[in-house]
Amino acid sequence: MEVVAKPWGWFKVLVGGSGYQVKEIIVRPGQRLSLQYHNHRSEVWTCVSGEGIAEIGKSRFSLWPGRVVEIEKEQHHRLINDSETQLHIIEVWLGDDLREDDIVRIEDDYNR
Repeated sequence: MEVVAKPWGWFKVLVGGSGYQVKEIIVRPGQRLSLQYHNHRSEVWTCVSGEGIAEIGKSRFSLWPGRVVEIEKEQHHRLINDSETQLHIIEVWLGDDLREDDIVRIEDDYNR
């Protein structure tokens, strides 16, 4: 499993198949992912360890170990780690087109 470094932390794909993909995500303290949406997939985030915030649409949800949040297709979302420890997430993609380029960034701290 290849670890993919990102400015906010890293991820690796754990498993994938027809219609699904599972990733492990680590968000470093004080970092956040871009505000984004996807046209072809929904996502489910499960917090494994750490604490953070899931911004989904106009709502913000606290994350803690065991907390699960769902993101529908085309719903704006981002992960935020406002704590002093790593945020560890298992992310499941569900859809019929699971390409990495199905991402529309609305706001990005890293100018991508």
